[in-house]
Amino acid sequence: MSAPPRRDLAAMIVPLGRALTAAELPVLREHGLTMWAYSVLLRLDERPLRSQAALADAIGADKTRIIDVLSDLGDRGLISRTPDPADRRVRLLALTPQGRRVRDAAQAAIQLREERLLARHLTPAQRTALLDALQVLDALPAEAVSDPEP
Repeated sequence: MSAPPRRDLAAMIVPLGRALTAAELPVLREHGLTMWAYSVLLRLDERPLRSQAALADAIGADKTRIIDVLSDLGDRGLISRTPDPADRRVRLLALTPQGRRVRDAAQAAIQLREERLLARHLTPAQRTALLDALQVLDALPAEAVSDPEP
């Protein structure tokens, strides 16, 4: 007799992702951030980006959707938008020290909530295995996920 089939990865991950996102919203509000603003702050930490279009692509947003987000973050001193010396029409987007502080505080609060969730429902070994597996999958290029053939 065979074991019952497991649920598809997306069928497990998507509802979990929605629930985790909903749990993050009050934390982000406490730090004066929207989900899009937090996504911008997380992405800009990796390296400055050359354009709004590059940033939008990196976070999976329509470039017109993040115009107001970037303006708000810039007005609040959380990001800088400076002309690119190689092309003055292009703006280099980067985190400011204040943006890094806000991002770090929000991320610490979110990850504390995540740790509490994981500790309630998983053993330490399960937590480590889950996080390790998610980091491996997260690092895959999109084409490796959409076409898993070697």
